[in-house]
Amino acid sequence: MGSYVLGFQEIDQTQVAIVGGKGAHLGEISRIEGIRVPAGFCVTTDAYRRAVAEAPSIDDRLDQLSHLNPDDREAIRTLSAEVRRTIEGIAIPGDLAAAITRALDELGEQAAYAVRSSATAEDLPTASFAGQQDTYLNVVGPAAILQHVSRCWASLFTERAVTYRLRNGFDHRKVQMAVVVQQMVFPQAAGILFTADPITGNRKVAAVEASFGLGEALVSGLVNADAYKVRDGEVVANAVATKQLAILPLPAGGTQEQAIDPARQEQPALTDAQAVRLVQLGRRIEAHFGRPQDIEWCLVDDDFYVVQSRPITTLFPIPAVDDDSNHVYVSVGHQQMMTDPMKPLGLAFWQMTTPRPMAEAGGRLFVDVTQPLASPASRASLIGALGKSDPLIGDALQTIAERDGFLPSVPDEGPAWAPPGTDAPAPIEADPAIVTELIERSQVSIATAQREIRTRSGSALLDFIQADIQEMKRVQFEPYSLQVIMAGMEATWWLNDQLQTWLGEKNAADTLAQSVPNNVTSEMGLALLDVADMIRPHPEVVAFLEHVEDDNFLDELAKLEGGPEACDAIRAYLDRYGMRCVGEIDITRPRWSERPTTLVPLILGNIRNFEPGAGKHRFEQGRQEAEKKQQEVLKRLRALPDGEQKADEAKRMIDRVRTFNGYREYPKYGMVSRYFVYKQALLEEAERLVQAHVLGEKDDIFYLRFSELQDVVRMKQVDDQLIRQRKDAFWSYQALTPPRVLTSEGECVSGTYRRDDLPDGALVGLPVSSGVIEGRARVILDMADADLEAGDILVTAYTDPSWSPLFVAITGLVTEVGGLMTHGAVIAREYGLPAVVGVEHATRLIPDGQRIRVHGTDGYVEILP
Repeated sequence: MGSYVLGFQEIDQTQVAIVGGKGAHLGEISRIEGIRVPAGFCVTTDAYRRAVAEAPSIDDRLDQLSHLNPDDREAIRTLSAEVRRTIEGIAIPGDLAAAITRALDELGEQAAYAVRSSATAEDLPTASFAGQQDTYLNVVGPAAILQHVSRCWASLFTERAVTYRLRNGFDHRKVQMAVVVQQMVFPQAAGILFTADPITGNRKVAAVEASFGLGEALVSGLVNADAYKVRDGEVVANAVATKQLAILPLPAGGTQEQAIDPARQEQPALTDAQAVRLVQLGRRIEAHFGRPQDIEWCLVDDDFYVVQSRPITTLFPIPAVDDDSNHVYVSVGHQQMMTDPMKPLGLAFWQMTTPRPMAEAGGRLFVDVTQPLASPASRASLIGALGKSDPLIGDALQTIAERDGFLPSVPDEGPAWAPPGTDAPAPIEADPAIVTELIERSQVSIATAQREIRTRSGSALLDFIQADIQEMKRVQFEPYSLQVIMAGMEATWWLNDQLQTWLGEKNAADTLAQSVPNNVTSEMGLALLDVADMIRPHPEVVAFLEHVEDDNFLDELAKLEGGPEACDAIRAYLDRYGMRCVGEIDITRPRWSERPTTLVPLILGNIRNFEPGAGKHRFEQGRQEAEKKQQEVLKRLRALPDGEQKADEAKRMIDRVRTFNGYREYPKYGMVSRYFVYKQALLEEAERLVQAHVLGEKDDIFYLRFSELQDVVRMKQVDDQLIRQRKDAFWSYQALTPPRVLTSEGECVSGTYRRDDLPDGALVGLPVSSGVIEGRARVILDMADADLEAGDILVTAYTDPSWSPLFVAITGLVTEVGGLMTHGAVIAREYGLPAVVGVEHATRLIPDGQRIRVHGTDGYVEILP
């Protein structure tokens, strides 16, 4: 008969397929020394299958369900209700009912039980499924228990669970339901224990929530709970809530809400000593599972019982280190304006490319700044440099530096910290030939790589790439190149400081830097306007593009009236910019050349929103505004004491800004161009490995580190399980938001903008491009969904260079991530768009379509009535 019923003592965590996530966890916890779990058993997935086999009509319905669109709520509602009715109506087969009743006899048939569903896909580390299924409390008597077991089976098909599976591609037939039947305990107090602080992520701080009566009141959000924070065996914070209600069991079964006597409402549900003892039990469970846990507990006559434990899935992982000392990490993604997780090959390439070592966690990269932050000699320059670009990072580092005893004590003789490349010699005067020469050198170097890589394959190819990355670094980080970039940045800062002092004008350099030459990223946005100009006169081509789905559309397009010109324009654009894409620092992300459909909505938007010639007009308009600003500034300076000298100095700085600032975007373009050369060669190699049956699919190479890929190419064999694990891990990292600053205790330290000069309700950020603009907010998380109209303001998480073609169509920019010198900021200034970056949770706080006012000079956003 298969085993329909298993007692907790027969179960461990390997049996998820038989007893579901909850059941397996409970069995495992009841094996831990010193942890009490109320007695109980599981009705297994065998029992579910046996029962469902009694109703053959279910298979057809599940088939219909799997073909529904996750947004078709009406169809999901109707069909899932039918499935639930069918399951609840099944008469439980006799042998199965007998097995359940026998298990009840052993525990005490007339006792009260909690009946909880335990799905096989729930509580897995990747899909946080909590609350997807049902719990019934205080169920009394065998007949009632059997009825609630059927209800739990049916809860596999709630609308929410069905929609979740459709959205995430889980198969309705593969999920199965086990049921936990557990003796009720009637606690004085109950609640939740997180063995890591769920708000800050700190693994050393446990958080306890407690209320009177059954824990359901707290889990369902019915009452305020007392809150305790416990660290190193003592309560470091507690807040007692006014607890007005408790949920209590009724003698005949079921539960009811009951008002708490006013005299008891303010009393703590636990003593401090009890909270500390509870956390010790929690630490024992955490140690057993090897990761932080979210635990439901109850207190009965001064004894703690555990009724549930599952991993906390929302914590950001901590970089692995081989020492016990404290570390402080700063996010690389916030500097690069790309906070998505990267695949292993992408991480490996970026680590091979950058000059400083990087730690890794949650698919993101971090720089360990512990030493420079701990040393008094370098602390101020580190916080100053990082804080200048992103005040939230600066503030978080300041907070950590002020803590007692967190940082190691470092002798005070270390050198001051300087960002790479800032120890350059004296600034250079503006000479356009310098930039032209740097760009030519880079292009020659890339062309050479492209020519030489063609003849390489197998291990020789990987050796070539490794050697060529050294050549790329030489070009990328050559002192002269960094000197040019610093000269432009320092001239920008000088102008902002001096013109504020002399003329009382904020961020004057923003206007002076509009439409500078040689900015490959802003040229890319304008060039797509030119592509639209080539297509606009041909209605047949426009109509065709409106329905393009397939990335091989260019061949089809060439056959239409005006098609050859359109094709040539798009191909020429891809030749120059096709190596770019969203998240381009991750070599594994699909490039525009690989997925040209990505550009189609942008081209169509440009055709709709612009007149012919808009690209040149935009550039010219910006250049004239900058020119006018320059004349005005110099004229006002000449009227001051020592005016000629001030005007001469300012003119020299303006020339530097206009000559050198455009080049700042070039090294990244050079790097990404080279990445694409490598990628095309690597995908050809991957295709050979697929043909040789070493790999299942080409993209599997993205889940290997570079050194692992070298082994696979050499040995002609791959660890399939490793690739599967990496895919799962990457999937789970996508749900995490990386912190700007992270400590080795797992704490995400969020800085704040220390400002009190803002209107009520304003969202604060960093001003990176001047001006004030009002308009309709378009909250866009994926560039493919960009449906912009003239006058719209773009609100998004981050904008790396690939977003710049959208910048031509908007009037302002708000992002959650970014600093003064990150890509979005540089291009916004160049296009003259008011912009505020680093606005925490902007995409959640600003509704799509809402009218907003962006204060690009003062760094805040107002939501208009």
